[in-house]
Amino acid sequence: MIRLVLLAISLWLMVPQVLQAQTLQDILQTHQDEVLKPGRRSVSAVIDDLVASALPQAVPFLEAWRDRKIVQRNSDMLFYRADETQGGITLFDLDTGEAIDVVIAAELNESRPNGGVRRVIGDTLVQFQLSDTDITRRQAAVDAIARSMDASQLAPLRQSIEDEPDPVLKATKTRLAGMLGAMFGDTTHDRIAAIDLLSDDLSVDVRAVLNTILATTPKVAVSVPQDANVARVLVVGEDISASDAYSQLVAAELAPPLISSSQVRDTLIANIADGMVGGFPVVSLDTEDARFAAYDALVADNKAEPRVSDSAQAAIVASHTFYLEYEDQDSAVTNAARLALSSIETDVAINQGVDLGLDALSLASIYFLAAIGLAITFGVMGVINMAHGEFIMMGAYTGFVVQQFVPDYTLSIIVALPLAFAITFGAGVAMERSVIRFLYHRPLETLLATFGISIALQQLAKNIFGTQARPLTSPEWLDGALVINDVIAISYIRIAIFVLALMFLALILFVLKRTRLGLEVRAVTQNPGMAASMGINPDRINMLTFGLGSGIAGIAGVAIGLYAKVTSEMGADYIVQSFMTVVVGGVGNVWGTLAGASLIGFLQKGIEWLNPSNTLAAQTYMILFIILFIQFRPKGIVALKGRAAAD
Repeated sequence: MIRLVLLAISLWLMVPQVLQAQTLQDILQTHQDEVLKPGRRSVSAVIDDLVASALPQAVPFLEAWRDRKIVQRNSDMLFYRADETQGGITLFDLDTGEAIDVVIAAELNESRPNGGVRRVIGDTLVQFQLSDTDITRRQAAVDAIARSMDASQLAPLRQSIEDEPDPVLKATKTRLAGMLGAMFGDTTHDRIAAIDLLSDDLSVDVRAVLNTILATTPKVAVSVPQDANVARVLVVGEDISASDAYSQLVAAELAPPLISSSQVRDTLIANIADGMVGGFPVVSLDTEDARFAAYDALVADNKAEPRVSDSAQAAIVASHTFYLEYEDQDSAVTNAARLALSSIETDVAINQGVDLGLDALSLASIYFLAAIGLAITFGVMGVINMAHGEFIMMGAYTGFVVQQFVPDYTLSIIVALPLAFAITFGAGVAMERSVIRFLYHRPLETLLATFGISIALQQLAKNIFGTQARPLTSPEWLDGALVINDVIAISYIRIAIFVLALMFLALILFVLKRTRLGLEVRAVTQNPGMAASMGINPDRINMLTFGLGSGIAGIAGVAIGLYAKVTSEMGADYIVQSFMTVVVGGVGNVWGTLAGASLIGFLQKGIEWLNPSNTLAAQTYMILFIILFIQFRPKGIVALKGRAAAD
């Protein structure tokens, strides 16, 4: 009993010493040599003790060690963090972080871990940072793991998932753990389960992980080994050329190397004696066949390495099997990865088609907005208005000017839309009254006059706003994109333009179908003479119609300016597409304009997808297609009805 009491007292007395020993400095003193001169093998002992200690000061020590800021002072052989200052080198205590002393370099021994050791330290830091209280550090640790995946990172990553408070980061950790599990899981079952969980993920990094699992190495053998995890057998002449197959045999030391023409020549030169080589006069070796014959004579005399004939090469190649072998030898895992990757690639292809369709729909919306005003003026009046693009430009600059006075971007857009309509409506009416009304039924003169007006308006815009592009800033709620998945994403600006196009479509249909102005416009469009006899003033309708088309172009300019650059030449970028949209869809028909914009938008995106490196060629092909289309359907997709259709 007395002995037990004495043992308990002694243990109690040792507790402070044990606790005192659990300082960072004591751990480092235990591994002085490893800390001062670390190596890839020896550094693990230090790191294991640091991890086991769970000391909070271990993380800043590792960071300083990685950054080569750890030194040992000669006077006391203790380790410190060192920072250079003007007065010398300031030493900081590794446990408390307090500044201890200022010394000179001669009093210190610096620890300089090499690149390999620093990578090991970095991996350890990542494990510490996964459970750091600072979310930025945890995010940085996850990003570091994603950049360089390693089997050692799987266990600490999984351990940190349960206690992760941030739901987004927790989902990222879970997904990353799944990718690591697919590559480095402990058992085949674990790896297959992880791969199955990834089979619905369309991201590039998941596909990269699966491709890593499915990485192959070209192999050759007389027959495929039974235990080989073969990806596929290569057919010589289809999957691999005969020359490459023989080169692979030579590399595997399964066939003798080929003798090149230069080697034949060098061998012949080395064996020339008295103007003869291999029994042949040197002067007679002026053809390749003669040189080969002389070389073969040297081979017969054991003075050269034998050549491999074409027939021998073919026989050697035919006697071997060429195949691709998975680097991962677990066939169950590679089969699961192959099925998952095939499923993902199918889903990616489908989603890429959807994404392309959304892009085409967005482009069609832009073309519809740009062309709908032209469809009204061109359809009702037959006026080829080459200045239509400049009305779009005027609307965009109106939005820019409004934003100079209204700093709230949402409010500025709300103000700019009706103001752009009013300004361009007035400009259109003024243009119709001053020029267009004198040129009715004279299309060539109208084209030339409006082309001259477009040039004048461009120059006026340059004089006022300069030649540099002006910003038309969208509201914050239109920033970014709607991300459906890793393949499908569409910007909020494009969604807003699409919605605006639908609103315009509904508004114009309402005006044309439900208002007196719309009734008169349709009457003048179908039969101007009969409309005049019924008391409708065609001259007034033409003026209002031209103003309405111009005003709509101004509103379209505000919308397009949020998406594209605002310059004096921006109208020229849309005038050709606008005319194509109107002509292809059907002159004077709203539904025809919608159909034409859809056809051109989808056609252009489809051609760009087939030829992504040359957008100019894509536009050229599109114009050629439209020319052919008009030859077969000159009145457009939706032909105009009534007597005007026959004009």
